[in-house]
Amino acid sequence: MTRPGTARQEADPASAVTPTETVPIGVAPRRVAGPYRWWDRVLVSDPGLGQLQAGWRTLVTMVTSLAVGYGLSHALTVPPMIGMMVGGMMGLMNGFAVTGNSWDKIAKSSLWMPFPYTLVLWVAASLSGHRTLELGLNVVALALTFLLARFGQLALLTGMMMFNGLMVGTIAGIPTAMVGKAFVIALVSAAAVLAARLLLCYPMPREDLLRTQRAFVVEARRLVDITVDALDPDASPKRVERRTNRSLRRLNLVTLTIDARLAQPEAATDPVVAELLHRHLFDAELALRGISQAVQVLITQSPPEELRQCLAVGLLLARDTPPAEAGGLRPAVRTIREQADAILHNPQAAAHDAESAALVRRVAELLESLADSLSGWLALGLRMPGTPAAVPFEPAVALENDRIPGSAAPMRRVLTARTQSGWQRVVPFVRAPLHAGVAAAIACPIADAIDPRRFYWGLVGVMITLFGTNTTHERLRKFGHRMIGTAAGAIIGVLLLHWIGRDHVYWTLTVIVLGLAFGSWGMQRAYALWTTGLVVALVQLYGLTTPDSRMDHLLGERLLDNGIGILAAAACAALIFPLSTRSIAREAEHGYVVAVQNLLTQVSARWAEPDSPVRLRGAARAVDVALFQVAEVSRPLVRMPIGVRGRGPLNRMALLTTAAGHARALASAADIDIDLSPRLAERLQLVTHTFTDSLRALDHHLVNGTAQGTWRPVGPMVRELRALVRPVAPGPRAQRLQTALRELEALDTALAAFAEKSGLPVAPGTGRDAGRPCPAQRPAPAPAADALAAGRGGTRLVRTPSAQVAVAVGPGTAGPATGTAPAEGAAEAHLAGSVSCAAHPDGCPGVRITVINSRGQRVAQTHADAGRYRLGLRPGSHTLVVAAADHPPRAQSVTIHAAQADVRLDIRL
Repeated sequence: MTRPGTARQEADPASAVTPTETVPIGVAPRRVAGPYRWWDRVLVSDPGLGQLQAGWRTLVTMVTSLAVGYGLSHALTVPPMIGMMVGGMMGLMNGFAVTGNSWDKIAKSSLWMPFPYTLVLWVAASLSGHRTLELGLNVVALALTFLLARFGQLALLTGMMMFNGLMVGTIAGIPTAMVGKAFVIALVSAAAVLAARLLLCYPMPREDLLRTQRAFVVEARRLVDITVDALDPDASPKRVERRTNRSLRRLNLVTLTIDARLAQPEAATDPVVAELLHRHLFDAELALRGISQAVQVLITQSPPEELRQCLAVGLLLARDTPPAEAGGLRPAVRTIREQADAILHNPQAAAHDAESAALVRRVAELLESLADSLSGWLALGLRMPGTPAAVPFEPAVALENDRIPGSAAPMRRVLTARTQSGWQRVVPFVRAPLHAGVAAAIACPIADAIDPRRFYWGLVGVMITLFGTNTTHERLRKFGHRMIGTAAGAIIGVLLLHWIGRDHVYWTLTVIVLGLAFGSWGMQRAYALWTTGLVVALVQLYGLTTPDSRMDHLLGERLLDNGIGILAAAACAALIFPLSTRSIAREAEHGYVVAVQNLLTQVSARWAEPDSPVRLRGAARAVDVALFQVAEVSRPLVRMPIGVRGRGPLNRMALLTTAAGHARALASAADIDIDLSPRLAERLQLVTHTFTDSLRALDHHLVNGTAQGTWRPVGPMVRELRALVRPVAPGPRAQRLQTALRELEALDTALAAFAEKSGLPVAPGTGRDAGRPCPAQRPAPAPAADALAAGRGGTRLVRTPSAQVAVAVGPGTAGPATGTAPAEGAAEAHLAGSVSCAAHPDGCPGVRITVINSRGQRVAQTHADAGRYRLGLRPGSHTLVVAAADHPPRAQSVTIHAAQADVRLDIRL
């Protein structure tokens, strides 16, 4: 939040302190600010390395438990298969179901597992021969597992161990006299797994947070690199748009994950510092979004080639700036700004060139804003805010199984809203157990009739369908993943079985463990990956007792039994206390509208009472979370081509996505102290109150399905207010207020269109068309994040040397003028040289060179080998962007006047 004194500093540049002067380099942890490495790609695809950690954890626990179970089976004279089955279950469930960020939680859960497990082993041994009773108890145990899931992780773990114990006892036929030895094996295996996990998989939530922050930096770098590709005049606009949107989605997912990890108390993050980190990352994401939007607009305007080249070089400088030297982004700002100002100050420049230059200058401002946000993060280690700005961090999202929750929250809200009176209050507790119990009662006899030894396949199908799914679409998608994964795993498993053979026990165990570890890694990516790894492991296990002639039949039975269990569970969930996908989707949209309404309430409070402890960026992040939930619930069962599926849901999602972007920009721009006259302040409150009333009408319509009121657009009132504010309050604060009002109007326009799509009438005469400014009033197109660059104090530029080198090849050679593109098919000249620095006079390691031609195209890219490089370039003007680890990037211009010649250029960083 902005302190009252902050606004005065923004209004008086002389009193401002630049981030570059206050931020020492090297404050950021090396986990975040270290040099780029090849595994950064893994971090982006798996923020925090949660998926890799799951695979590694399963690998460690399974190897330990199988080894201990095998060893104890010999020591206690128990059949090795029984010992490995009991011990392996401790490792499997520890890897999957025991979670937590502290050793005491892991220890309590790990050491508790053997007790309920062996208790039901004894029950199963006592009931040996009573088939109907055995099957009935398995059904009851599965229903009990879903009932206990509502009472915390330990209760859920208890239910799962009871269900697994009954299954193992029924399948293996362990005699009663052997249950005591099985308990010893289970207890020792659990203790050994706990020791191995604490030794090799010790929870480090702070490290996970740092890795997630690193993923943000790397994805930001990738986004900037995509914008460079977009500047290529020959680039495909559709391909660039797809890549940009995909990168922006990943960037937003990473920032949501960071906020969720900041909420974990074990991360040992001070709540005030966590709030500052949240703010800086929010502003950085907003700036990156603004840059990508500005570039997408720019490429439609056919900018001058020198402007295109300058912007491409500046963005490459920004991409290659080491994270630990965020202030080094300012040379890129200087490079872009100088070229844009040259066109803007030229009275003979064409109108469309001036428009492109203004947009490029805005990119420079956004890059400067990005530098400020990253520099602010670097200063977190030394700077603590003073009151009343010290607002503790309040998370907008909490991780569930290391993932951002999707449809679970809307489903719970719908269920709670429908069961608030009378006997229905018990429905949230018994709904899932009833689904599981009835589905298991249907699937279990059918699976037992198909193969009595493997009846549990039907029960497993019921369990996996109901765990982690909340809509019919999700359950049917899981059915498809299960079938595909089973088929793929069967093919791969049979091939491995024939390759390894049946007599190599250790190789068989290796494949089993690796298959389960692969499945654990892929579970959060796609459920089919987990099923594939599981079936590969099971095929090796089946191969120990099943001949080749029966293997195909056995795998077909597994596929059939799983399908029966999944379909039975999906049918029961759709018929017993049903919740339609449509109602959950409407609830998700209701949550989105409530989040926007909360943001507007905080904006109004921020403007009315500057000292109020509001969190505008946190409120905007809650809008992002609500948008994520809407997207997850609204996913179609099967993704069809656009020409086949309807456009209605796509348009609604597009409108909500656009509104979320304007909500982010509004939150950033509105976080400023304003001092308006009572008349203007009253009009400002009228705007926010009118907007809030429209949101309430939309919310009532979404919840009840009936229109009560209309949407009253605030566009005309906002434009009138902007015209009144402009002469009254000049200066940086007024610029940010103007931006906030513009984003407020854009947010209103997007949500009015969404309300119209939802069936809520828009007030006649003030609809979206009437609410739009006429061409004379319409402001110049601006990215949503341009407010971040407004209102900054004076800054000191950090300059890096650059050189303009004209290389003439031989006397009498007349080359093209600078900026002239070479003819097609022209021969190449060879540019070679060395890259060195003071610390490495014989050649700087880790050097990457990117070449931009006069049209702004990336024509070559190479890495220096032992500090030396060699490139083939056509005649013309080029710019080399040279980057190396722990060095600021450098732009080096070179003009080649002839082809088929060797040109030498040594560069010193």
